[in-house]
Amino acid sequence: MSFTNHNRFLFILVLFASYFTQGQDAVIGYWQPQIGINYTVAPNYSHNFSLAKRTFVFRDSETEFTIRQLDLAHFSNLKIRGNQSVGFGIQYRFSGFFDATRENELRLVQQYNITKSDRGLRLGHRLRSEQRITNSATIHRFRYRFALDFPLQGESLDIGETYLVLSTESLWSVATATHPEYDQRIKANLGWMLDQNTKIQIGTEYRAENYTQETGHVFFLLTSLVLSL
Repeated sequence: MSFTNHNRFLFILVLFASYFTQGQDAVIGYWQPQIGINYTVAPNYSHNFSLAKRTFVFRDSETEFTIRQLDLAHFSNLKIRGNQSVGFGIQYRFSGFFDATRENELRLVQQYNITKSDRGLRLGHRLRSEQRITNSATIHRFRYRFALDFPLQGESLDIGETYLVLSTESLWSVATATHPEYDQRIKANLGWMLDQNTKIQIGTEYRAENYTQETGHVFFLLTSLVLSL
């Protein structure tokens, strides 16, 4: 993806977020590039390593280009049946380096995933629990995601072809001495299979955060490179 195209997507993100600022108190836009590496250990066991950077592009009704955080993560995935798997992950979020008012975060993740495929269309259900640990608090979060993906040419994905991934996810966060928070996320990604081991994706995500109290509207431009070893 060229720098010019990146600028176009950033402009669209800012324009879309600007529309939602009318009558809204909290609207934020981010650009989040990510690189991921998948490593297969055995036919039913694999690792994933990823590094993501989150950068403000829109905040307080103004455009802004400052780093919010870096996320370094490792995830292990074990297939327990042909279409089912369990996973365990660990993530460290570097936030305090970029904003003295925020804390770095250690996150532990447990996950169950089930998929079903039919004529090139794959449906996925994912249940995930997380413990978000900082010096001041531990937040327990529970997530359910429904996703579907499919190639845009034919019923199978071949080298040089594109695919689409759509998902929606509900989140419930609880912690001591705080009100529960409910979030909803909607995401769309367009991907290209460059070769057998390399994919790139670009997409958008909308998050309605804490929507039962004071809703925050968050928009993402997502770009990612996925390598398989």
